[in-house]
Amino acid sequence: MDKNCLPPTTKKAALNTCNRVNQKIRNKTIGCINTFKDSEEEVLSEIIEKLDYEWDTERVLETNAASAILLGSVAGFARKRCCWFLLTGTVGFFLLQHALEGWCPPLPVIRKMGVRTAEEIYHEKTAFKIIRGDFLQESDDAEELLRMAEKE
Repeated sequence: MDKNCLPPTTKKAALNTCNRVNQKIRNKTIGCINTFKDSEEEVLSEIIEKLDYEWDTERVLETNAASAILLGSVAGFARKRCCWFLLTGTVGFFLLQHALEGWCPPLPVIRKMGVRTAEEIYHEKTAFKIIRGDFLQESDDAEELLRMAEKE
């Protein structure tokens, strides 16, 4: 029996996203790196700081799930109708499914909207740190910089 039946935490959302969407997100990241790779250190620092505040897939999913659970709970108590609690149970199930398997019904929509995983954001941030000179820079090619960041 395979001990690793669950996907790695850092890769679960990307593994459960179609390749076309993953490639679109990657190409957008490469485009951003290409746009700013010749920028001054101050601009690079601003971009890195901005990336610290970018919402990732987990944060978006957790916020939406928590909002739906709160709404369902309040509506269930206020209207004294048990059917509202089906909403909270369903959302809770999907959140658990995402935590374990990395997939839930809103994930494809969130990914198509371009919301990246924490790992994807981290890789872009690391590529900009390489450009800024925080590490030894061996390349000026955006795709190569992203590959180097993914190895860090």
